[in-house]
Amino acid sequence: MKTIYVLIAGVLMAGNVFCQNANTYFNRGSTKYYNLDYKGAIEEFTKVIELNPRDAKAYLSRGLSKYFLQDYAGDIADQLKAIEINLKYGDAYFNIGDAKYNLQDYVGAIESYTKAIEINPKDAMALVSRGLTKQYMKNYTAAIEDYTLAIKVQPDLADAYIDRGISKYYLEMYNEAIIDYSKAIQISSNSDAFYNRGNAKYALKDTKGALVDYNRAIEINPKNSKPYLNRGVLKAELNDHKGAIDDFSKAIDLNARFSDAYYNRGISKIALGEKAGACSDFQKADDLGHIMAPSAIQKYCKN
Repeated sequence: MKTIYVLIAGVLMAGNVFCQNANTYFNRGSTKYYNLDYKGAIEEFTKVIELNPRDAKAYLSRGLSKYFLQDYAGDIADQLKAIEINLKYGDAYFNIGDAKYNLQDYVGAIESYTKAIEINPKDAMALVSRGLTKQYMKNYTAAIEDYTLAIKVQPDLADAYIDRGISKYYLEMYNEAIIDYSKAIQISSNSDAFYNRGNAKYALKDTKGALVDYNRAIEINPKNSKPYLNRGVLKAELNDHKGAIDDFSKAIDLNARFSDAYYNRGISKIALGEKAGACSDFQKADDLGHIMAPSAIQKYCKN
């Protein structure tokens, strides 16, 4: 969650009711924000703004509350107001980048993150966010450059190593990706790092190593459906279809709209001669838009 900086009471002048009231409203807004009461937070930050229309932090904080209500246009408007008051407000540019990303304005997001970085070249999170946006646009080489800059600024930022590893994975630099995931694991025993390292090992046909990493990813975060899916695929390739079905079923329990899990469970059921169950899974996968499900239905379920 983004941080709202609470005003320090010590800067208030004794007897200044105006400042005391503004500070009270701001602190109430911050409390509501952290309690996920974003509508309530907006009401409190609006009161601050009514008392002091030049309070840039209140605009920024109200914008963040709107962001979490998915009012991205409202967020951007408030962040721009904060910038109008303080032209060097790097956090506001960063927040605009996040909002534009969610509006699928990826070019605009990169421009906003870049502005935040120009104001504060050591803003590791802005560098990572710009890298993630470039990665989403499949500009993996440029994304790696941003992650590398973030790591130089903050060498213990595990997410930057994970994200850089993902870009390297997409460039089929599997060994280099494994190095990054392993570094992230050294910093923090992270489920995503184990999961992604398992994917890289799988790509290198290190089946045993991939299985160990998927197991570890699940141990750390049993609520993540993706490691179950990939472990299931691996088990199916090893002809352990019962074990694979267990994993696909667990993935579905965690994410009922996981089309890949339905499709792969259908394939394993076919291998075990469970045609009716398989066709039911293929149909569900098709309903969810899986591109390979129609051909499976045609092959296994039309005769």
